Amino acid sequence: MSITAEEKARLIKEFATKEGDTGSPEVQVAILSSRIKTLTEHFKTNKKDNHSRRGLLKMVALRRKLLDYTRGKDEARYQDLIKRLEIRR
Repeated sequence: MSITAEEKARLIKEFATKEGDTGSPEVQVAILSSRIKTLTEHFKTNKKDNHSRRGLLKMVALRRKLLDYTRGKDEARYQDLIKRLEIRR
C-alpha cells in the first residue's frame, strides 16, 4: 500500500526546489498525494479496511496542514503546487 522507492525518488526529483531537497512542503505534499491515491485505490476493493482508513484520514489532514502552510508563506507557490498535482478542481 506504500509507494515504491523509485516512485518516491521520481517525486523528489520532480518537486524539489534545489538539489538534495527532500523536506520542502512541495516534496512532502507530492509524496503524501501519491500515497493517498494508492490508498484510495486500495479502498475500492477493500471497503471494510477501517485501520488503513484511519491512516488515510491522518495523511489527508497532514497534507491539508502543509498546503495551508505553503499558502500562508507564498500564494504563488501554493497555486503552482495544486496545479501541478491536480488536487483542486
